[in-house]
Amino acid sequence: MPHEVTRTTLGGMTYFPPPAEELRLIDAELWQLDARRTQLLTRRTWLVAALHQARPTPVAPPRPESSVPSVQNVLLLLGGVLLTIAAMVFTLVSWGHLGITGRALVLGVVTLAALAAPVVLLKRGLRSTAESVAGLGLALTVLDAYALHAAALAGTDGTGYAAVASALLAVVWAGYGLLPATRGLRLPLPAALAAAQLPLLLWALAAAAVPYGVTSSLLLTAVFNTVVALRVTARSVRVVAAIGGYGMGGWGVLAAGWLSWTATGPSAVARAAALLLLAAATALGAAWHDGIREARTDEHGPGRKDSLGLAVAAGLLVVAALGGAVRPALPEAWTVPVHLACGIALLATLRAGRLPATVRHGFAWASGTVQALAVLWALPVVGLALLGPVGWAERAWTGAPSDARAAVTLGTPWPQHTEAAPVALAAVAAVLLLTARAGIWRPQARCGAPALLWATLFALPAVLELPYAVALSTQGVMTAGALTATVYVRRGTHAPPEEAPTRPFTPPRLTALVLALAGSLSLAFLSLASQSATLAVLSALTVLFTAASWHPRLAPVTAPAALGYAAALACATGAALDWQPSHTALLVLTVPAAAALSAARLGNARAVVPVEVAGAVGGLLAVGLALTDPPLLALVLALCAVISGGTAIRPDRRPVGYLAAALFVLATWVRLAAWDVGTPEAYTLPVTVPALLLGALRRRHDPQASSWTAYGPGLAATLVPSLVAAWGDAHWTRPLLLGLAALLVTLMGARHHLQAPLLLGGSVLALDTLHELAPYLIQVTDALPRWVPPALAGLLLLSLGATYERRIRDVRRVREVLGGMN
Repeated sequence: MPHEVTRTTLGGMTYFPPPAEELRLIDAELWQLDARRTQLLTRRTWLVAALHQARPTPVAPPRPESSVPSVQNVLLLLGGVLLTIAAMVFTLVSWGHLGITGRALVLGVVTLAALAAPVVLLKRGLRSTAESVAGLGLALTVLDAYALHAAALAGTDGTGYAAVASALLAVVWAGYGLLPATRGLRLPLPAALAAAQLPLLLWALAAAAVPYGVTSSLLLTAVFNTVVALRVTARSVRVVAAIGGYGMGGWGVLAAGWLSWTATGPSAVARAAALLLLAAATALGAAWHDGIREARTDEHGPGRKDSLGLAVAAGLLVVAALGGAVRPALPEAWTVPVHLACGIALLATLRAGRLPATVRHGFAWASGTVQALAVLWALPVVGLALLGPVGWAERAWTGAPSDARAAVTLGTPWPQHTEAAPVALAAVAAVLLLTARAGIWRPQARCGAPALLWATLFALPAVLELPYAVALSTQGVMTAGALTATVYVRRGTHAPPEEAPTRPFTPPRLTALVLALAGSLSLAFLSLASQSATLAVLSALTVLFTAASWHPRLAPVTAPAALGYAAALACATGAALDWQPSHTALLVLTVPAAAALSAARLGNARAVVPVEVAGAVGGLLAVGLALTDPPLLALVLALCAVISGGTAIRPDRRPVGYLAAALFVLATWVRLAAWDVGTPEAYTLPVTVPALLLGALRRRHDPQASSWTAYGPGLAATLVPSLVAAWGDAHWTRPLLLGLAALLVTLMGARHHLQAPLLLGGSVLALDTLHELAPYLIQVTDALPRWVPPALAGLLLLSLGATYERRIRDVRRVREVLGGMN
């Protein structure tokens, strides 16, 4: 470009696009750049994936299954075991190939080397290796003792030598473990304690001190273990001491208990008691020590449970020792009461402030355990006194027994040595009343003490073999007392009187009520021995439970019970009057009648259903008694229907009316069957007439009710069975009467525009007519030529086809007419 061209000229020659065009160009360039970027990123991703696939995947090193210390310990343990086995083989097998000097030198040198090597190993920091070698050295000392006995002391007693050797080994191992150079080893001291378990026992066996010596050795060893467990701080030693203490002590206690139970002479009894007291002192000392430590450190955990268990064991052992000491001087019947007295005496320690809390709690649990065992011991006597009279159901009115025990056993053997069972029950009841006046056990005591006192008095006549009349009187008074307590027992909560019927039973009231029911049942069965007793007892129970039913809280239970005893009284009265069971059923019907009247007047809604159920059961009983006499059965069913009908008068019991109708019908059927009536209409008409009356009443109150619901069941009940009977009847009377009745029903349905009578009556009328004309139709069919039926069928089809539309119209009209009917 020439230099002379001015800037103005250049500016006029430059092209500037419009803004819209320039914006379009810029957007196009940016779109191209984005597309190119996306293409490059896609290519990059593919290349990275290709490089990863080509590169070899690094292999992870295998994970070791065992740590280095574990492998080391296994190897050291295995090496020590193998060396010990080798030493045993050398001692037992190859010993005879060396002289006496060689034997002593070899074993001595090897043992000293095995015991000295741990010192060097500990200084070098090889603790595990030192433990392994030390174990080998300890095993070699056992082999040295065996070798010494086999070589030089073969003539001595083996058991005595083993006792001395185990004691020496325990001392040597303990001294070796306590040396300053070997104090770091953990094996010698537990091994020494394990060896210390044998000397006393082996010494007792060697001295033939059986059985007291062996038992003493076991208990003394347990004492030694207990002292070690309480004084030593090393965990491994305490574990071995605990295992030895529980093991030796357990066997010692079992042996001492057996000796106390089988002891007869004063000397044997005293020694057995001393052994049990030694075991009790050991357990008490351990529990005391742990209890003091827990009180200082406020510990709560497994240690507290152990100390509590030791305290319980100590209390039980004291009871066994004291009771066993007194037992031989008393009759066998007083064995359990004596132990019970000792167990109750333990409760005196609860007021001892110097005892640790754990010990006091343990003694309380021990006393409770003894009392529970005493109650279990006395339960068979109570159970026999309570359930034994049930056997009189098969021997009713066979004569009064000689005494109360014969009345409850009925040939069953009486439990031996249980004469003091009432004493044990009364003692436990007294303890509950005195010791549980306050605290968390008060509700249980308020239930348990009355129950135990009741059981005591209930079993007392049989235990003392009192007269039969006294047993009846005692149980009757107890039943009345239990019901009285149920009514007047002090309430646990203070609630308004109007809420009393709705509040649940408190535990004391519930206990008293259960005792009253159980006692009354046993008394009722017990009275079956005599006719006069049965009538008197059942009358008294009926009156008693009826009187209790006036209390609104008791009525749901006592009212059905009163009805049940009233039914039993009715049966007993009928039997006493020599009535037949069917005649007695009429007397039993007074029970459902009374139940229906009572349910209608009861103001307590909770008692209505139980009373009605009891009445229904009484009605079933009456029906069952009358089954053998059909006329009386019909009367009973009718009376039940009357009672049901009276119940259905109540607005809330209207559905019972169906039951009343069913019972009336059933009574009618039974009466007809008793008269040998075989005509089905006699059975169906008593159903049809009430059903039609009920249907008419329903349509009067509800004009919209369907005729099928109101009249269908009643009409079908008679028309259908009569139609079935008419088809099998060769005479003309039933079909004629059935046709007339069906015609009347059809006309009534047409007159009142009712579907059910119209269709049912018309259907039965058509079928009845068909049945009557069937013989003539058959004769006509036989008289006609063979071509007449097909011709008639063809004409019928033609006529139907010709009048198709008219028929459809007529059907619609009929449907409309029927639809307008009810």
